[in-house]
Amino acid sequence: MAKQWSEGHSTAILCVGASSGPEGLLASGSEGGEVTVWSQEGTIVGRLTLPGEEDSTGVVFSPAAPSQLYVSHGDTVSVLDPRNLKGPVEEFQGAGEEEINALALNETGSSLAVADDSGAVRVLELPGGKVFRTLRRHTNICSSVAFRPHRPNNLLSAGLDMQVMLWGLQKTRPLWTLNLQDVAEEEGDHQQRPGQLFNPPLVHCVSVASCGNILGCAAEDGRVHLMRIGSGSKLEQQGAVKAHSQGASQAHFVNFLPHPYWLVTGGNDGQVALWDLSKHPVITPEAKAKTRVTAAPRRKGKSKAKRKEQSQDKAKSPPKAEAEKEEGEDEVAAGSEEVMEEKSGPKLSIGHGDKVNWLCPAVLKGEPSVVVADQSSSLTVYPLTQL
Repeated sequence: MAKQWSEGHSTAILCVGASSGPEGLLASGSEGGEVTVWSQEGTIVGRLTLPGEEDSTGVVFSPAAPSQLYVSHGDTVSVLDPRNLKGPVEEFQGAGEEEINALALNETGSSLAVADDSGAVRVLELPGGKVFRTLRRHTNICSSVAFRPHRPNNLLSAGLDMQVMLWGLQKTRPLWTLNLQDVAEEEGDHQQRPGQLFNPPLVHCVSVASCGNILGCAAEDGRVHLMRIGSGSKLEQQGAVKAHSQGASQAHFVNFLPHPYWLVTGGNDGQVALWDLSKHPVITPEAKAKTRVTAAPRRKGKSKAKRKEQSQDKAKSPPKAEAEKEEGEDEVAAGSEEVMEEKSGPKLSIGHGDKVNWLCPAVLKGEPSVVVADQSSSLTVYPLTQL
């Protein structure tokens, strides 16, 4: 069932992106600055080694202009023409303060977010690449960024400081911050799997469902942490899925299956899994209503989030204290979520066998698929049609 796409790279592939354009091209980036563009069939359309030969850490096609491919390498973002890989059409040097880990484009293709090793998130205006905002709140490497669908000025960031932040680009402070370490402490070690007691929830990847209100974060504790954003962009509910026996490296919502709450995950345990989260209490509030009354705590959470917004400029500790209170409200729900999750499990589980570097859901020649990058120089394509 699985297909191998090989000979596109000579080094380990770090990232994969799919174009929404009519040709449905894919691109992959690997160590040493290699970039390869693939057809839907897995044939090589073009190959390029970027100047400087620094690792290609992010590849993103513009949703507004499929003829533009953005690639991060070192502190630079290069704009390439995927159909004519002769060299960068444009270069945004120093786009990151340090090495860039991830890229994200908003739906209109007018803003490019860049996450780097310093913990900073820079937002560049397109075209041109002028820095429009620099968002500094992460205290460690910022590993992942994602824009919210339908809200081109809302950006999520996550990092190895175990924090998830929602930003409104009108301001340089986050609308809210959630510290996942506090979540883990509140839930207690007894709920973690054997061997995971000391794995902190460093966040490697953040993804937003096509509805724009549900996000998933793949973390080193093997979980995918889920959040629901309510009215006024407030954090309304939080929970988790125990997805992997080792660190979860990738989580991506799939936008071409019957509803928006399908999530594909990959981990250091060599597993790739597809989850139907439509009944999860974070996604379906009615499911948790049976276990507790939710309206009052939710209102309370909103007012706290407001207080946090006002206090974040004054000190670093209030957001943490705030997050603890928010999780406190969700503690009971967390218990019911765990039980529900254990019963349901993934709809599809693939023993890939190698640590997952990147996952890219894509429809290839009409077939729902996931493209997997691991420690090797080849891509593996699995169909998602065994559902």
